[in-house]
Amino acid sequence: MPTAFGGRIAGVTLNRVFLVSLVLVAAFGAWGLIDPEGMSATSLGFTDFMLTGAGWYWLLICTGFLILSAFLALGPYAHVKLGGDDEEPEFSTVSWIAMLFAGGMGAGLIFWGVAEPLYHFRSPPGMTGETPEAARLAFALTNLHWGLHAWATYGVCAMVIAYFTFRKQKKPLISTPIESLFPGSTGRRVGAVANVLGVFAVVFGLAGSLTMGTLQIRAGLGELVGTPLDFGMSLLIMGVMYATYMTSTAVGVDRGIKLLSNINMVIAVLLILYITLFGPTAFIFETFIDSIGQYFTQLPALAFHLMPFEGLQQWTAGWTLTYLIWWLAWGPFVGIFIARISRGRTIREFCAGVILVPTLFSMFWFAALGGAGVYIELFGTGGIAELVFQDVTRALFVFLDFFPLGQLLGFIALVLIFIFLVTSADSGGFVLSMMTSDGNLNPPLPYKLIWGTLVAILTVATLFSGSVEVAKAMAVTGAVPFSVVLLLQVIGFMRAIRSERGAPRRPDPAAEAAATGDAT
Repeated sequence: MPTAFGGRIAGVTLNRVFLVSLVLVAAFGAWGLIDPEGMSATSLGFTDFMLTGAGWYWLLICTGFLILSAFLALGPYAHVKLGGDDEEPEFSTVSWIAMLFAGGMGAGLIFWGVAEPLYHFRSPPGMTGETPEAARLAFALTNLHWGLHAWATYGVCAMVIAYFTFRKQKKPLISTPIESLFPGSTGRRVGAVANVLGVFAVVFGLAGSLTMGTLQIRAGLGELVGTPLDFGMSLLIMGVMYATYMTSTAVGVDRGIKLLSNINMVIAVLLILYITLFGPTAFIFETFIDSIGQYFTQLPALAFHLMPFEGLQQWTAGWTLTYLIWWLAWGPFVGIFIARISRGRTIREFCAGVILVPTLFSMFWFAALGGAGVYIELFGTGGIAELVFQDVTRALFVFLDFFPLGQLLGFIALVLIFIFLVTSADSGGFVLSMMTSDGNLNPPLPYKLIWGTLVAILTVATLFSGSVEVAKAMAVTGAVPFSVVLLLQVIGFMRAIRSERGAPRRPDPAAEAAATGDAT
């Protein structure tokens, strides 16, 4: 359906999804700038209500996605390619997995790599803290939050988009699988609403993540060079970040995001190797192996664990459920990115590469950073766990001081966080532009400039609070309505894929070129 109406302004087509999304996001940004306390209180109240009142819903959705992924990887559709039957993957397996890690977690792993295991180690739900049992539970919970559930959510979001885009030669829009469920104009209307909700999920998820990253950079600069920990410094950091990712946006995906992502991965791998080699090496590997056993043996229980009998619903809401909704918020953004780089993979390859491999890497990341942190608490001078409760944004930099060249490591970590945030904002602006330009895989620059600016405004509004909790609330706000969209997407996908059994199909080159923007 042609969704454009009202002509074009400065290279931007005034389509319905773009205009509605623009007005609503701009309104939220203005609200945050005018009344930051009111916006923060509303976001916290809304998310607290949805998490404590409907916790079972979020846990069932994300656990259901994990079960669905296992069925698709091992069941009758495992051989189906996300593309033509004879199509080969566009990227090598190593490059593909590296991009998955960079796109999926990024700055979050840096922010929580030390802090989360230590938080649960000091204050585990339902048991005494700072014991060996608390340490094991800490890693099991951390891996629950960053492991299979997170990547299965990303995987389902990506698989649906990749299937309809590259195998069915449809537009790479959130609405595409949903429109197949409703006939005629009803499908187009429901699809437009779905696209707007997808924009909301991406914008709020990005704003929350950029806020937390900015606060961590501010804390790192304060720790390393003594800069003030005030809103002015946050604004300066965000201003530099905005200028950087807008420059990268103007340069283009091939020269901007690709270059920054490659730098990112090299720095991240070198940092984790340094910590592993110069830290308690044997303890880190023992923690990694032990955490694999703890996580996978406890996974069936953890996947349905809400702790109502212990009266710990607030803990579950503040940690497990917040993470699960956070992955839903990032689902449309990361899903579209993963879909774009996964063309030509079978569903079995896709599930193994998108869900299993990044999960194991994330587990090693937490075993290295968190394991070294727990070692310092149990067998060293300690003090980091207490700091996590006082100011979580400083934990990483104090931790790095325990290593040789700690000051230098702190600056390297700052560069890593900054580049992760820039690539996330750059990629997010690209995805938002594509979503609001009727699925254009090469959206015009004005779209990217507009969305990049709006995300920055909403981030600044969130920074007024200076609170990680408000940032987390903002990140999950957009995901609450989007969860319904994702369920409809899955229904449309399962209905469409049933025709694949025993019915191989060949690609239509002309339709494929039109769908991917390659047609001249």
